[in-house]
Amino acid sequence: MLGFLTARQAGLDDPLRLRRAESTRRVLNLELNHDRDVDRIHSNGVNTIDIEVIEGRYMLSGGADGVIVVYDLENNSRKPQYTCKAVCTVGRSSRYVHRFSVETVQWYPHDTGMFVSSSFDKTMKVWDTETLKPAEVFQFEGNVYCHHMSPIARKHSLIAVGTKDQKVQLCDLKSGSRIQVLQGHRGEVLSVRWSPRYEHILATASTDSRVLVWDVRRASGSLFSLDQHNGDKSKASSEAVNTAHNGRVNGLCFTVDGLYLLTTGTDDRMRLWNSANGKNTLVNYGKVSNESRKGLKITVSRSCSPEFVFVPCGSSVAVYTLHTGELVTMLRGHYNNVDCCQFHPDYQRRTRSVSCSGGVFEELYSGGKDCNILAWVPVVRPPDVEEGTAVKGGSQATVNPAFEDAWSSDED
Repeated sequence: MLGFLTARQAGLDDPLRLRRAESTRRVLNLELNHDRDVDRIHSNGVNTIDIEVIEGRYMLSGGADGVIVVYDLENNSRKPQYTCKAVCTVGRSSRYVHRFSVETVQWYPHDTGMFVSSSFDKTMKVWDTETLKPAEVFQFEGNVYCHHMSPIARKHSLIAVGTKDQKVQLCDLKSGSRIQVLQGHRGEVLSVRWSPRYEHILATASTDSRVLVWDVRRASGSLFSLDQHNGDKSKASSEAVNTAHNGRVNGLCFTVDGLYLLTTGTDDRMRLWNSANGKNTLVNYGKVSNESRKGLKITVSRSCSPEFVFVPCGSSVAVYTLHTGELVTMLRGHYNNVDCCQFHPDYQRRTRSVSCSGGVFEELYSGGKDCNILAWVPVVRPPDVEEGTAVKGGSQATVNPAFEDAWSSDED
């Protein structure tokens, strides 16, 4: 690490190399933060969370109790121990509250003045953050499992919606109507995701074991269906041809650059796909326990090398290396199953309020059926470890392998 700093100061290295190296070290050392709490508002499980990208300060949560909460993640107390307060709530006393479980919440990607929620009460609501009143309500014929807005779209304002129906619905924010239906699945649609690379590319996952990739400008059907066997029919039974998993597919997540797509299924497998051609990269993640009958919210790291994927796995969050499939660690802290997690790379924008912690950290938040939202932050590295001269009780202190200098040369 000292070699990186020297090279950066001398102008010999791209500053991004130092950032990636330090981000990686910190992700490898994520632990439950015992100094930070998140207000416990939900009376039932937390199904979904989302952190806005404008300031990186406000977090949404939606629960099985139908309640929606907005939290302020900033530490205004300037003390090491603090609680992330709920700044506003759409609670059971509100006339606008969802009647049943909220399955997905998402901030509008370009403005914190609006967010969208979808629920088992067969509605998707577009909310005004200031008034906490719905500006638009979309009605559907079945339970709504998921929705997603494109993080990059400039030429459309579509929300993809997955419901109990086999059809994927596309709703237009501008007109307030459903304008397109994508037909191809033969079961309930549990997860939908827009590509962060191409604004018209959409991936959808269903209980029919299939993942379809669409260009929503085309009316002729999906671009392709992901095939776990890459077209080798000798390895697939007749029922498994052109299927992504051998069970329900309930989790989708693109990598930050949009080049790869992650899927999870109830066959206890996670797969990594080339999003351009739909090929299975055959990365082996081993058994990834998944018994969820609804959508599973997984997330990936940002600006790390290598990148990591965070997956709810029972009452823990499993951390895997994205391209090798290595299980790095299991983050344990929940008392019941974890349903969602969200990686938050923009903590550096809030360092002015947490100067007592001594740096800029990546964070992870997770929500579970125990009604808790937990914050996971890197362990702060002691100064003497950096120098490699820590001695405790007359013997050399044990150094976590993640802190070892694996980048600079011996001469540094």
